[in-house]
Amino acid sequence: MGTIDPTARVEDGAVIGEGTTIGPYCIIGPNVVIGANCKLIAHVHVTAQTTIGDGCTIYPFVSLGTPPQSLSYKGELTRLEIGAGCTIRESVTMNAGTVAGGGVTRVGERGYFMNCSHVGHDCQVGNDVIFATSATLGGHCEIGDFVFIGGLSAVHQFTRIGPQVMVGGVCGVRGDIIPFGLVNGQYASLEGLNIIGMKRRKFTKERLAKVRSFYQKLFHGPGIFAERLNAVQPMAADDPAIAEILAFIEQGKHRTLCLPADGGNKP
Repeated sequence: MGTIDPTARVEDGAVIGEGTTIGPYCIIGPNVVIGANCKLIAHVHVTAQTTIGDGCTIYPFVSLGTPPQSLSYKGELTRLEIGAGCTIRESVTMNAGTVAGGGVTRVGERGYFMNCSHVGHDCQVGNDVIFATSATLGGHCEIGDFVFIGGLSAVHQFTRIGPQVMVGGVCGVRGDIIPFGLVNGQYASLEGLNIIGMKRRKFTKERLAKVRSFYQKLFHGPGIFAERLNAVQPMAADDPAIAEILAFIEQGKHRTLCLPADGGNKP
């Protein structure tokens, strides 16, 4: 059985799951749904149409579902959805969506969000992500599963980051990052593949060799990038990871592709 501290304010209409603990000085809005066995430690503010999955732990001074930081927002009741098993550390902020952006910000399961990290309005964040201290997403970003974003790194609005990407610390990410990519630098550039992450996802030596060969041909082969991209299309049949990278590139809309520091055109 959960408990609600007498100093907490839970407004009529809020739904609190079995076994959930609401700590001192928390404020829970009337349209909030919190799953079972969650722990809001203290001073947590949850508003808008926010749903929080089972088994989440939320630390002091977290603010969830607050209005989107967008000039298009006119006070509409919009949503924030957070999956089960997330750990949300001190002073994290996650904004609700905008009507223009679809009305919902989504965060997947088992995410670990370190202190002062931020998820902007209308973002779509996958499962098993890690946001280090002060990692920041602008609005409308798409973040795949198993992504790590380093401390003090900021991702420009409408940017896509594919699954299993690692972003180094203090990076400004201005372009889409291919699945399995490793990026670093003040203005993030592609430095290779996230080999450690791929090994953790049980890639065999043979698979790693295929994807590495594809990567070298695409980003460091002869000729210009567009020619190389056309030339490697048949390699999609060699491995599902290669097919995933090529599909990700094909689906690009708002941002250019994050490339190596040489622009991907080095002979």
